[in-house]
Amino acid sequence: MRAPLRHALPAAFAGALLTTLTAGTVLLQGPGPAQAAEAGKKAPAPQAVPDSSEALPLPPEPPRLASGAEYEACLALLRTDPEAAMTRAGEWEERGGGDGARHCLALALLAMGNPEGAAGRLERLAASSDAGAAARASVFAQAAQAWMMAGAPERAYGASTLALTLRPDDPSFLVDRAVAAAALGRYAETLQDLDQAVARDGSRPDTWVFRAAALRHLDRTDEAMHDIEHALSLQPHHAEALLERGILRQLKGDAAGARADWQETIRVAPDSAAADLAQQNLALNEAGPRRR
Repeated sequence: MRAPLRHALPAAFAGALLTTLTAGTVLLQGPGPAQAAEAGKKAPAPQAVPDSSEALPLPPEPPRLASGAEYEACLALLRTDPEAAMTRAGEWEERGGGDGARHCLALALLAMGNPEGAAGRLERLAASSDAGAAARASVFAQAAQAWMMAGAPERAYGASTLALTLRPDDPSFLVDRAVAAAALGRYAETLQDLDQAVARDGSRPDTWVFRAAALRHLDRTDEAMHDIEHALSLQPHHAEALLERGILRQLKGDAAGARADWQETIRVAPDSAAADLAQQNLALNEAGPRRR
């Protein structure tokens, strides 16, 4: 579950790492794992982690565990009619469809808003499939991201670790596990995985944003700011990077700079979870002086 879920993961990470302001001060400790998971389940915006009752994003090209016209037709149907895809996959599985049928069925569950059911199926499928290591690792990663959507970061961490067992140098899988570790409040482990991910592929701004947030939670704010500036050099209007830079600027006493970054976050991604957090920060920061 690669590209589209990569848009979803920053919001999950935001729930674990990007803190808000209250009474004009910065909360130096983010929400706990349960709060982070709950925030991930409730986020309504397109770039947020979807509510489990809503249709969920699907990969543009799911990893192939099988081949053939029936498999391709079932995967294609996921985008237009996931309920029909689930029915088709179930009937195909009864006829001996094997891994292909089970994979399509799991993705149909995900698309229909049942990430927990999808995650368990995907994890079992990746463990039992006779497909190659790359395909199985990608399905473990799909399971990990579905577990995050289901609000189960501990299960996501385990599935990501299994993906890395098969493909230890894949930066996407390292980021997935870092996101899960962050949701569990294990920021030192988060940083270790993100250090490796950056070393393997330094071209992805999301990875730099994630590492900056982890560094901030470890009170290494100067290094965090360096990472955020690098992320913005790669993508100047990256919403989560702007949100995080605003938090770092507020920590350093630059209230005007923080406000400008949060306003820009809302401007560039008005329907995102990052914009929601930026709006909260602006409102709470504005209300703070009046309360004192």
